[in-house]
Amino acid sequence: MTGQTTGRARRAAVLGSPIGHSLSPELHRAAYRELGLTDWTYDRFEVTERTLRPFLGELSGPWAGLSLTMPLKRAVIPLLDEIGETAAAIEAVNTVVFTDDGRRVGDNTDVPGLVAALAERGVTRVPEAVVLGAGATASSALAALARICDGEVTAYVRSPERAAEMRGWGERLGVEVRTADWADAARALRAPLVVATTPAGSTNALVDAVPERPGTLFDVLYEPWPTPLAAAWSARGGDVLGGLDLLVHQAVLQVEMMTGVPEAPLAAMRAAGEAALAARAALREHSV
Repeated sequence: MTGQTTGRARRAAVLGSPIGHSLSPELHRAAYRELGLTDWTYDRFEVTERTLRPFLGELSGPWAGLSLTMPLKRAVIPLLDEIGETAAAIEAVNTVVFTDDGRRVGDNTDVPGLVAALAERGVTRVPEAVVLGAGATASSALAALARICDGEVTAYVRSPERAAEMRGWGERLGVEVRTADWADAARALRAPLVVATTPAGSTNALVDAVPERPGTLFDVLYEPWPTPLAAAWSARGGDVLGGLDLLVHQAVLQVEMMTGVPEAPLAAMRAAGEAALAARAALREHSV
């Protein structure tokens, strides 16, 4: 599923609520500059589940694609003409491409983006893994781990309901999932790969449990960065990936799908994301 590079002006955007924090415009615009797509634009729009249908109904003409963040990833599915296998498996669409014949085609780049980010660090297979949390990002993590994990995935969750959900996702995605209580999450850090999908602050209490020789931590947060857990992990010599790694790799795939280019400029997009986060951090410090 790809869009088409053309000589005419094309539009793309990211939708969600809240949307002001999104780094997608910086990443996609950096790609357009590097690729010489001077007539392409990328914006952000505050769109809720209630306003999504009318927003899509007003789109026409030069639109090439959309990026979707919360709370729209599931809400958009009934409004599409087709969705890819990955998006269908986790019931989450983060990318919509408008085809030349007017169809709206949805897919999910978070899952292959997570796999690509790990592969960039040399993590292509693991014997077992851990997922911290059980929200929407956790289902994407399970789908990614289904591709690279040879054994069991243990999910540390806070409630029996969440545990049942994660086991259900495992059955659906073809990965063996064992659930454990969040109170025992300190044990999780001994796994060769730990994927933290929880909100900011949730893993702070685990800092002292980081082992002497940690494996790989993928903490999906990116602001502020590093998280206390990521900092402690890195200090012990473990390999750490952050939310920016995921954001950049999934955006690379979005750019390729929307524009039709065979290879989006990963380095330029990452540099743009790092610069944007540094600027935000400097602004916060100045305002204190």
